[in-house]
Amino acid sequence: MVDLFLRKPQGLQLAAFLEQRIADGATIYPVQPLAALALTPLSDVKVVIIGQDPYHAPGQAQGLAFSVAPGMRVPPSLRNIFKELQRDLSLAPAANGSLLRWAHQGVLLLNTCLSVEDAQPGSHAGRGWEVLTDEIVRTVEREHEQVVYLLWGAHAQKKLALLEKSSTAGRVLVANHPSPLSATRGPVPFIGCGHFGRANHLLDSWGRGGINW
Repeated sequence: MVDLFLRKPQGLQLAAFLEQRIADGATIYPVQPLAALALTPLSDVKVVIIGQDPYHAPGQAQGLAFSVAPGMRVPPSLRNIFKELQRDLSLAPAANGSLLRWAHQGVLLLNTCLSVEDAQPGSHAGRGWEVLTDEIVRTVEREHEQVVYLLWGAHAQKKLALLEKSSTAGRVLVANHPSPLSATRGPVPFIGCGHFGRANHLLDSWGRGGINW
């Protein structure tokens, strides 16, 4: 799928844009923008969590939505994710901000845009990544009927149009973004959404086994 995208006009334009930005001296994160696909093959997906774009400070981005490398300070949105896990499932905050353990269990941590420039959030939005991430979501939706989608915030919820089948079946859970600016606000506050427990309940009901969050 990725190879096919890179041969299409949008993929070629994206590649040319990235090459030009690197030639211009831009620092681009993460080093492996497709890490989520490598760590969580689409055939193994149980849960899809969709974020916005990668973290834009040195050493943070791993190519997994919301995750940061071990040893990095846990960003505010991820702190709220851990806070909701503690409220929902009585889980103590993790020792670090890496979500690799989720990826290895079938949680696809997919940003809508897969690269960003240093200190410039949103700098690669609209350059073509969204076409690829739409196709990834379509592929999961087409090939799996036992996947839960967690859509947090406006950028993630733009993918709702691709998920009519799962939305009708109750497999799409929607809430505000976990950012401190929106986590406790309406219409659906992230804090209190209960998405982690609800996702595991659905997975268990299908016999797929819940996630060890």
